[in-house]
Amino acid sequence: MLADIGSAELAEWQAYERLTGPLGGARGDVQAALIASTIAAVNRNKGQKAPKVTDFMPRWDKGAVRKSPQELFKIAQMANAALGGGFNSTTA
Repeated sequence: MLADIGSAELAEWQAYERLTGPLGGARGDVQAALIASTIAAVNRNKGQKAPKVTDFMPRWDKGAVRKSPQELFKIAQMANAALGGGFNSTTA
């Protein structure tokens, strides 16, 4: 899919996702967590605190190594190049 769309269209899809919520698998994780928290809430003991939806959300970033700003910039440059973008070294 990424080979068929330009960076402008990709940016539009990213903006759309920020407005409407996650697309694809991430949305499914939220939906499953909502159902699980509802089932847990109705089956809890009296006086027991109701679980939160976030209690059932998978954490995909566990153990992820934090990257430095320089590493993130290099990754962004590689993604830009992979999408056919260029690099303008002049400053405005």
